[in-house]
Amino acid sequence: MILEENYTLSNGVEIPKLGLGTWMIDNDEVAEVVKDALEIGYRHIDTAQAYQNESGVGDGIKESDIAREDIFVTTKIAAELKSYGEAAASIDESLKKMGLEYIDLIIIHSPKPWAEFHGEDHYLEGNKEVWKALEEAYQAGKVKAIGLSNFEKVDVENILEYCTVKPMVNQVLAHISNTPHDLIQYSEDNDILVEAYSPMGHGELFKNEKVKEMAEKYDVSIPQLCIRYGLQLGLLPLPKSGNPEHIKSNAEVDFSISEEDMEFLKNMEKIEDYGDASVFPVYGGEM
Repeated sequence: MILEENYTLSNGVEIPKLGLGTWMIDNDEVAEVVKDALEIGYRHIDTAQAYQNESGVGDGIKESDIAREDIFVTTKIAAELKSYGEAAASIDESLKKMGLEYIDLIIIHSPKPWAEFHGEDHYLEGNKEVWKALEEAYQAGKVKAIGLSNFEKVDVENILEYCTVKPMVNQVLAHISNTPHDLIQYSEDNDILVEAYSPMGHGELFKNEKVKEMAEKYDVSIPQLCIRYGLQLGLLPLPKSGNPEHIKSNAEVDFSISEEDMEFLKNMEKIEDYGDASVFPVYGGEM
């Protein structure tokens, strides 16, 4: 069962192979969602400073019957923070909001502020400062693992050339018809686990007839097919849902996609743009 399986990060920390995304779940509702997911068997919860629901996630963890050490919690430093001082303060603020003694994984939400996500400035120096704050939090035991999100190769190289602690994770947009194979390979070559946010393509894959036909072939739902696709690529999918039935169904992926069908899915024509694509990377969740 996938909920009982883990990847091992480069520093030896184990991370559950499937996580629950919490984007766009209100702070006053997310505690119940987290408790539902933990009761179903999830042990990996993903949030971010930008989601504005860290305190609710923390409440859900504390109110559950699951021991803290058995839950893997991720949060993300806001993309707009590009100085050491701001980043260090935000880490302490996340710990305070969540009411936790440590966070399992903290990542930089984006190499660029969201308003400049499509700009040419990669904020190389600013990201080094943020990384310094993460390394210090890691050394102090405030966080068990540190990583990146939405980082392209040039952004990852910038950190690798500077760091004393290598990134353990890069969380990127990856799904059927939009799989950054070169970035995934580069990350794997550097012992960086790739997490896949929005495995259903922000809901757009529900509209795709080829994906629908493939799901019917395996007698599974479209989300199950999408999640299985990511797992077979060695990625860590982060589907988001506030519905307990969907949360449960998303973890029922004990089937295999054939090599032939994986090749078809990997090479599918890219789905049309989501609309305001500049918004979606902010959250890294699933509609």
